[in-house]
Amino acid sequence: MWLLQILLPTMFIYTQAKSVTASAILLACATALAETPEALVKQALQRNPELNFFVAEITAAKGGIETARTVRNPELNSEVGYKNSRENSGGASGDGAIVALSLSQTVEYPGRIALRKAIANHDLVLAELHLQQFRLTLAARVRSLADAMIGAHERTKAVQVIASRTHTLDDVLKQRPLAGVAPQLEAQIISANLLTFQRQERESALAEKTIAAELNQLVGRSADSTLIANARPIVFTAVSVPRLVDAARSDAFDIRIRQVELAQQGFKVALSKNERFPAIAVGPFYSLENAIDREHRVGLGISLPLPLWDRNVGNIASSKARQQQAEASLALAEREVERRVTQTAAALEAKRAEIENWKTGALAKLREATESADRNYRQQYIEAISAFNDAQKDALEAAQTLEILTGQRLYREEQQR
Repeated sequence: MWLLQILLPTMFIYTQAKSVTASAILLACATALAETPEALVKQALQRNPELNFFVAEITAAKGGIETARTVRNPELNSEVGYKNSRENSGGASGDGAIVALSLSQTVEYPGRIALRKAIANHDLVLAELHLQQFRLTLAARVRSLADAMIGAHERTKAVQVIASRTHTLDDVLKQRPLAGVAPQLEAQIISANLLTFQRQERESALAEKTIAAELNQLVGRSADSTLIANARPIVFTAVSVPRLVDAARSDAFDIRIRQVELAQQGFKVALSKNERFPAIAVGPFYSLENAIDREHRVGLGISLPLPLWDRNVGNIASSKARQQQAEASLALAEREVERRVTQTAAALEAKRAEIENWKTGALAKLREATESADRNYRQQYIEAISAFNDAQKDALEAAQTLEILTGQRLYREEQQR
């Protein structure tokens, strides 16, 4: 320990003086290229290729509305033939052509088209809700990854500084002869610590690159693009579980989607009952027969199936059963959302308290202890940074989950003073 007390302060001053210029240059370049999480969210909402799926779903739903309100095309029937006519008494006989034309228009039973339009309109509402839900989920994922990347970068920098100091000290110790068992043992411990810090440095850098690859793809870039994220600290708001639960009952996407599905299923039940009654085809007809005599026929024809055996009983029963399923799904979704809100709010409050404990000075004290020389504090400082970053990540994920469930934003960037 006496050797550390003599050499480490000198090595620290030397290392700091050697790297100050390079650090300043790198910091200036990184600050200029850094992107905030909100800027990355904006890019993701514009460029993410998965958005096209939900946009196409909306377009398909609009096409379904157009189809539902479209009246069937009229049907034209024609007949051309030959007729031979002969009187039984042996009188005149003759032959000639037969021509028949008819035009019919199918008329749906009253209310049927309106029900189809209502069902199609609910498909559009569902598609829009799915798009909104995906946009919020995508934004939350981008923010979480950006925050995780910033945390990984901070951990990487801390490990690099400690590894650099340990490496410098290890080089000095290797260049000087050490007398006695204790100094030699101390030198071996420092060499072993150096290997540990270097491994942690590689792991932290790998984690940063892994996060950057996923984040790049979410914002519509190639996975290997250069990405630097930077943001001010996040402040989390205290939660009120009853208020969040009330907000979730009206704003949670899972509940809103189930409500729309239940309403849509009600229209499907009404449509299946309406389809018990047949559609009617009505239209004019004309025929010409030219054999012995020329005969013309003009009139109005009506055709409809007789609902004697098929009363659409099976479809009615199926649609009612699906309506019951939709009711059960809505009740289950309400319970699930209430449970998730309660659990997530508790998790957020716990992580918020943990973050406040770290911010009161624990990290700063460990940093000072690290700079003062004790190798034990170095490892504890790295572990503390990891714990703080994990708490920040968990709190942000919980807050964003609550935002998706309730529409309430419980986090904000800390304002600069």
